[in-house]
Amino acid sequence: MARRGAVTGTVALVAAAALGLSACGGGGGGGGGDVTSIRVLDYYNNEPDRTVYAQKLDACGQQAGVTIEREVVPGDSLISKVLQQASSRTLPDVLMLDNPDLQQIASTGALAPLSDFGLAADGYADGVVSASTFDGQLYGLQPVTNSLGLFYNVDMLAEAGIAPPTTWDELKTAAAALTQGERYGVAFSAVADYEGAWQFLPFMWTNGGDETNIAGPEVAEALQLWVDLVDSGSASRSVLNWRQADVKDQFAAGNAAMMINGPWQFPALDEVEGLNYEVAPIPVPQAGDTLIAPLGGETWTLPQTGDPARQAKGAEIIACLNTDENQIALATERTTVPTKTALREQFVAQVPRMEAFTDLVQDARARTGKLGAEWPATATRIYTAVQTAITGGATPQQALQQAQDG
Repeated sequence: MARRGAVTGTVALVAAAALGLSACGGGGGGGGGDVTSIRVLDYYNNEPDRTVYAQKLDACGQQAGVTIEREVVPGDSLISKVLQQASSRTLPDVLMLDNPDLQQIASTGALAPLSDFGLAADGYADGVVSASTFDGQLYGLQPVTNSLGLFYNVDMLAEAGIAPPTTWDELKTAAAALTQGERYGVAFSAVADYEGAWQFLPFMWTNGGDETNIAGPEVAEALQLWVDLVDSGSASRSVLNWRQADVKDQFAAGNAAMMINGPWQFPALDEVEGLNYEVAPIPVPQAGDTLIAPLGGETWTLPQTGDPARQAKGAEIIACLNTDENQIALATERTTVPTKTALREQFVAQVPRMEAFTDLVQDARARTGKLGAEWPATATRIYTAVQTAITGGATPQQALQQAQDG
């Protein structure tokens, strides 16, 4: 899932603090002696994630012979917390990062290459490995991933005699036909943060758009689709303010017949009495096009604390979270997808409803795949352009050009 907040502006300070750690050996306490506890920082502060990871981390700690001292912060506070801890030389022994943030943090020298501790990503999905790699070095291991799909209300579509749309033209036609009274045909998040950029990427990438040139015509065509959906009344203008949780709430309440969202919404939707829904791939520009969606999820890293013994124990925790058994368990309990490709068939057999998302991961792309540490700045330009175009401040092409030039 796309995390709120931004990393831009923290790099120099994190780098300076990381250099201080390397020189002074700060972090998790003095070297030497037995390691009896490991400090872990993550942003899984909501259920069921908070409890699921508490159980997995504690079990991995027992296996490694250490007690887990876990700190959990809200998603939009994680990077500021990392900055604070880097400055005070109190970085944790194990740090979870949203995968598009890893390369920027790794570029500061604040993270240790996992190969130094015998960890590798053999057998993982290519996009997942790309997201956790910087300058040819692997800095994180990600046990599960996710992406985006088209959720649709089965009863609403059946009543209108509409099949789930597969192309952009079909999406516009279906959304218009499903828009009635207080109900919109489709909902998505165009909010002015990383969630808005994350939701736009499947449309941009599948149309041939490239984050190295967001002012290209392919990106403008994708943005025009979103503008058309809003201007026609098929999507609410409130998409400018809706986060993905808000989009889910609108869909659950019957105020949207379709929505763009991810599998992490399954538990909440399953609690809605009478809601009959399914998930299909996000529509593509033309029939036969290959959908390219972004890889979500978090990766687990080893900060440069200056204490090799504690880092080695931290590496054991990361390895434990990424065993086949824990990848399957985490994917099942969190409605996500294992990142080891050999586990796909077993996982889908256990959780058939995740087949569409599991298939999607094969062609999904890391957000940092082309821009590396520069991705957060470009994500900001993308969601800024989306907001400008939907509010009518400029045409999609003009909004993208302005954002790119700015």
